[in-house]
Amino acid sequence: MIKQYIEKVSILTLLLIAFSSCSLERLESAQEVAEGGGTINTFTAYTIDSTDPMGSNVYGRIVFWKTELDQTLVQISLYNTIEDTLHPAVLIDGEVGIGTSVSMTLDDVDGTTGELADNKFFLISDTSFYDSIASLDAHVSIALSTDDDTVVAEGNIGANATPVDSN
Repeated sequence: MIKQYIEKVSILTLLLIAFSSCSLERLESAQEVAEGGGTINTFTAYTIDSTDPMGSNVYGRIVFWKTELDQTLVQISLYNTIEDTLHPAVLIDGEVGIGTSVSMTLDDVDGTTGELADNKFFLISDTSFYDSIASLDAHVSIALSTDDDTVVAEGNIGANATPVDSN
């Protein structure tokens, strides 16, 4: 019995020595931009105005960003949205009040944050989209909720409006 006890203690001692002798090297975080990455500087922004059907006063801005891969990122920022509600956002052919045909469904806007719910940006992979924005005959439309398609905010884009900012 003493022999088994000595064997177990010896094995435990060897394991403790083996594990304690391993040194852990502390790694610093990489702060540089990954190759191929970088900042996005080219953008065009338009105003989204409230349609105010029930005094909601939802308004904001839609920004189209051009990536280095010639893709377009869409960012929406809204104020006075309804907390815990998703507000569907779509691009509609034609000017506000005239067009009714949905040309592109964007992500829903999270009413708690006023930004797109799934990601900060909606990706349009069509490499010619950004360059065609200026001649685009369309507007953006924001609905009250996924269950109620009452339009609470909308704004002309492209040929129907002058950008509020661009670079």
